[in-house]
Formats: sequence, structure tokens, C-alpha cells
Amino acid sequence: MSTRLPLRYGRLSIGLHWLMLLLIAAVYACIELKSNFPKGSETRELLKHWHFMLGLAVFALVWLRLLARLIGPTPPSDANAPRWERIPARLMHLALYALMIGLPLLGWALLSAAGKPTPFFGLELPPLLPADRALAGQLKTVHEFLGQAGYWLIGLHAAAALYHHYLRRDDVLQRMLPQRHPS
Repeated sequence: MSTRLPLRYGRLSIGLHWLMLLLIAAVYACIELKSNFPKGSETRELLKHWHFMLGLAVFALVWLRLLARLIGPTPPSDANAPRWERIPARLMHLALYALMIGLPLLGWALLSAAGKPTPFFGLELPPLLPADRALAGQLKTVHEFLGQAGYWLIGLHAAAALYHHYLRRDDVLQRMLPQRHPS
């Protein structure tokens, strides 16, 4: 019996990867676009509302993504890659997962501490913390800082994928792309 290692991630992992990229892009777009509208305007409030809900959708889906990674096909990391590439790659993935879990939780905690409802597609999630304006301000600062760090992490992750594809000419990017089927 052969224990052949997979060459690609499973379809569920690949689908969740790209779906979450779209969700994360939408989360960032909502919060960036809101500043184009006057405070208190309906459009600004709607963008904030969608920022909250899509962020929590990322939080919900990250657990499915972690499960898919644990039980689905996962190609081994390149043992021939130099250590200076393998360690940052692992740290990058850990940081991205930490952001996908931590940022939505911080946002939920921030809304709770601000005494505001936490909307989630027709539901109102229970507060994580009692109302505390000072704590809300601190959580907002941390949430915004980590959100800015997310731009850098996502950019570096994308740059690393392109580096592997165009300079190293290995299959790292291909393993996460949807498979094309001949017609």
C-alpha cells in the first residue's frame, strides 16, 4: 500500500482560500470606502455594517479552513527549500491565521465594549465584554494597527507566491490554484 503525498491542496482548501481572499478584500474595501461618506450617513453606516458582518464571516470560515487543512490533502512543504524560506513561510501562515481569528474577535470585542450591537446577517451576536468606553478606545487602536499590519502580511504573502512562480519556477502557487479541466 502506497502512501503517496498529495501534490496539491484539496478542493475545499483551495476554494476557501480564494473565497476568504475575496471576503477579506471586501472587509478592507468597506472600511476604507466608509471615509468617503459623511459621518452618520446611511451609506457610511451600511459600509460599517458590512465590514462587521464580513469580518465575522471570515472568523466563521477560518475554522472550516483549518479543519479542511487538517483532514484534507495538504502537500508537504518543500524540503529542498532553504531554511531562510521555510521558517518565514510558516510564520507568515501562522500570522495570517492569527489575523483571520484575532481581527474579527477584536472587532466583536470593540463593538461590545462600545455598547454597540454586533450584527451578523440578521442576527445580533451577544456582547463579549461589558460596555467600557476606555477599553473600546484601546481595542480600536489595536484593531486598526493589526488591520494595517494585515495589508503588509497579505502583500508579502502574494509577493512570495509570485516569487515562487516566476523566479523559483516551482509549484508553490500552482498547488493553491483551482485546477483547470480540459473541455
